[in-house]
Amino acid sequence: MSDPMIIGWAHTPFGRLEEPGVEQLIARVAGSALDHAGIAASSVDGIFAGVFNAGFSRQSFDAALVALALPELAHVPATRLENACATGSAALFGALDFIASGRGRIALVVGAEKMTATPTAEVGEILLSACYRPEEAATDGGFAGLFGQIAAGYFERYGDRSVELAMIAAKNHKNGVANPFAQMRKDLGFEFCNAISDRNPFVAPPLRRTDCSLISDGAAALVIAAPDAATGLARAIGFRSRAHANDHFPLSRRDPHAFEGARRAWTAALAEAGLVLDDLDLVETHDCFTVAELIEYEAMGLAAPGEGYRVVRDGVTALGGRLPVNPSGGLKARGHPIGATGISQQVMACLQLMGDAGDMQVPGASLAGVFNMGGAAVSNYVSILERRA
Repeated sequence: MSDPMIIGWAHTPFGRLEEPGVEQLIARVAGSALDHAGIAASSVDGIFAGVFNAGFSRQSFDAALVALALPELAHVPATRLENACATGSAALFGALDFIASGRGRIALVVGAEKMTATPTAEVGEILLSACYRPEEAATDGGFAGLFGQIAAGYFERYGDRSVELAMIAAKNHKNGVANPFAQMRKDLGFEFCNAISDRNPFVAPPLRRTDCSLISDGAAALVIAAPDAATGLARAIGFRSRAHANDHFPLSRRDPHAFEGARRAWTAALAEAGLVLDDLDLVETHDCFTVAELIEYEAMGLAAPGEGYRVVRDGVTALGGRLPVNPSGGLKARGHPIGATGISQQVMACLQLMGDAGDMQVPGASLAGVFNMGGAAVSNYVSILERRA
C-alpha cells in the first residue's frame, strides 16, 4: 500500500460562469492542475470525475469529457463517481484508493457542475434527488425545506438558535471577502443576516436566504501521486487520515439533529491520525445551510449536543479563534457547485498548508480537517491533511 499525496490543483471562480456546460468547466481546470503539479498528461494512469448532474444537463458520461480537453488522455481509464453533495469526495477517495492499491502512480481528479443555466424551480427539484423521495420529495421548499425542518426540530429540542445561525452566516461571508474564488465576496454583517427583510426573506422557515448556500457553476481539480512519483516536485500534501461513514437514508429512521454519520467519520479520522480535534489548525466544513455547520460543530466534537451555539458565540470558529472553520467562506460564500465542492474544499485546505492562502491564511497552519457530506448527512467524508513537502 502506498501513501497517496496531492501534488497539484486548479480551481475556477465559483458563481455564474460563461462556460455553457460541464465539458468547458472541466477543460478549464484539468490541464491547469497538471501544469501546477509539473506532470505531463502522458503520465496520468487514471481519471476520476465527480459530477452530480441528476438533470442539470442532458449530457452525462462525464468522465469521458476530460479527454476532450486533453486528447493525450483519450485512452486513460476514466470513471465518474456520484454521491450527492459529496460527489467530489467520492471521486477523490476513488483516486486515493487507486493509487494506494498500486494500480497507478498518478491520478487526475476533476469535479464540476453547471447549475445556473437551469431555472431555479428545476434546481430545487433536481437537488431533491439527494433526499429519500418516497418520504421526503414532497417537502415544501425542496432541499432547503428539508433543512428547514431539521432546523425547526433542532430549535424545538434545544431552543431557538436563529441568532447563532446568523452569526455563522456573517462569519463565513466575512471570510469569503478574502477568497478570490468565492461567488459572493461581500461582508454582509450580522445585522443583515439576522433580520428578515425583502433582501433576506425566509426561504424555508426558520432558514433565511442568508442561511442557504448559493446556486453555482464551477470546477476544481487535484493531481494525486504515489510517494515515489512525488519525489522532487514543488509540493506534496499528505493524508494523515481519511474516513467515510454513511447513515440511514430516510430522516425518519434516525435522529436528524445528531448527524451520527458525520460523528462516526470524524471519530474514525481522528483516531487513525492519532490526533484530537484541538490538534487541527483549521477545518473546511460543509455548510450547505448554516444549521448544518452548527450541528457539525457537535458532530466533530467541538460541543455537546445542543451546545453548538456556544462555539460561534465564543468565537472559537472565527479567524483567530481556537479552531477556524471555513476560513475560505465555506459553501455559504464560496459557492456550492455540487460535483466540485468536495474537491474545492481540499484545494482550500492545501492552500492553507502551503502558506498560499493570501488574506485567508491561518498563520502557521500545519494540519487541516475537511468534512464533506452528501444529502442530509447521509454520506460523510473526513480527511486530515498535512504538508509533506
